[in-house]
Amino acid sequence: MTLQQIEYVMAVYRHKHFAKAAEACNVTQPTLSSMIQKLEDELGVKLFDRKRQPIVPTPIGRQVIEQGWKVLVRARKLKETVEEEKHSLLGTFHIGILPTIAPYLIPRFFPQLMKKYPEMDIRIMEMKTEDIKRALRHSDIDVGIVALLDEMEDFENVHLFYEQFFGYVSEGDNLYQNKVIKTTDLKGEYLWMLDEGHCFRDQLVKFCHLKGASQSQRAYSLGSIETFMRMVESGKGMTFIPELAILQLTEKQKSLVRPFAIPIPTRDIVMLTNRNFIRTTLRQMLVEEIQSAVPEDMLTLKQMQQRV
Repeated sequence: MTLQQIEYVMAVYRHKHFAKAAEACNVTQPTLSSMIQKLEDELGVKLFDRKRQPIVPTPIGRQVIEQGWKVLVRARKLKETVEEEKHSLLGTFHIGILPTIAPYLIPRFFPQLMKKYPEMDIRIMEMKTEDIKRALRHSDIDVGIVALLDEMEDFENVHLFYEQFFGYVSEGDNLYQNKVIKTTDLKGEYLWMLDEGHCFRDQLVKFCHLKGASQSQRAYSLGSIETFMRMVESGKGMTFIPELAILQLTEKQKSLVRPFAIPIPTRDIVMLTNRNFIRTTLRQMLVEEIQSAVPEDMLTLKQMQQRV
């Protein structure tokens, strides 16, 4: 029995498919299947019911997977302890990040980071908040970059920066003439909003008292901030965008941006880890690289801002 075999078993369990598991492990499907078959022969049991689609573990397979996961976590901690003692940046490091942060933050620091530390192996995945929390608990990722919420007491967080919310208003919308947006102005507007489960949406709904947003015939759910921005630019309604997104806009697009009236809704972007996180040297390096990549005035909360 090897750690590699256990990792392959865990990959099949997560992906419920041998081909997808092999792709995730960067090996061929025959190699992965052969290694799992050898482990099954050694244990004398079948770990997966291959007749079912998607593939599911057998009853004994579930027990093996539970114990195998604990073995992998302990083995990973052993390696991490050694790497941290050496203040090393080596090893694979997995980052989960919100889809409402990734397109605007990753291009600002990641290319420079890879150039500065070519020996690092960082894997980035876009995930919703609940998925990031679940992945952290299961040790599927090392850190999460999220907007700080009240129900994150089980994790340790390191502050990265504060980010304001802005309105993005079409020229044909009544709010286009407004210099600032008041929450009372939003009633009856065509609001292009993310679907439920995105904390970006949830924070705005709470702050702006949009209790009927999910039921309103004028509240639409399409998928991404970028999609909604294209809808606004085509001349209909308004949406909300994060502060970092403005830095990527053209002058024409910036003319559609409207700030909120005071207090300005602002989210606290943090790096989330488990409380027993070991590789603090690497985390601190990432924090410093990210903070140096965003405007300095976003590092502190201003008096006119309100964290949501």
